[in-house]
Amino acid sequence: MKKNLIKSIKDSVVLKKKILKFEKQISQSISMISNAIINGNKIMICGNGGSAADAQHLAAEFLIRLRPNYNRNPWPVFSLAMDTSTLTACSNDFSFDDIFSRPLNALGKENDVLICISTSGNSKNVIKVINQSKKKKIKSISLLGGNGGKMKNKSDIELIVPSRITARIQEAHIFIGHFIFEQVENSLIKNKK
Repeated sequence: MKKNLIKSIKDSVVLKKKILKFEKQISQSISMISNAIINGNKIMICGNGGSAADAQHLAAEFLIRLRPNYNRNPWPVFSLAMDTSTLTACSNDFSFDDIFSRPLNALGKENDVLICISTSGNSKNVIKVINQSKKKKIKSISLLGGNGGKMKNKSDIELIVPSRITARIQEAHIFIGHFIFEQVENSLIKNKK
């Protein structure tokens, strides 16, 4: 077991070091999100399974609090996957492929930001919401894995974690999300002064 644990830790560290190549995209994401919030726009996040959990996790930290030593007003960041009644009604009455695009269509407006999280880049409902966001002139950031799948080149900014191991991709996605949101918070606190 120890051998497997060491290998998993090493794999995770090696993959996280590769995130350095995303410095430009991370910086652009920080600016896009900060500017959207400053200008009164919303940030919507979506994903399936573990990526839905990451979407909710990141949204909660902006809506409630990211760091325990800094109390601030909440910022308009929410997950498109947090309401089980809406998710199941949409899946039942329309299609599972519409669970993100339908709420985005109702709540999203021009210059809001959509963050999509998908380890494969092939989730039909995430592809559909990205396409819907373009029609509504909503900016988009995608956290993807592998080769980006069918979502590659669909977002304004994309960060494709070069791995095929879902767990390692998700670990990298939450790390990237935390880093971006910490820097957005720093930027918004600085801007407030």
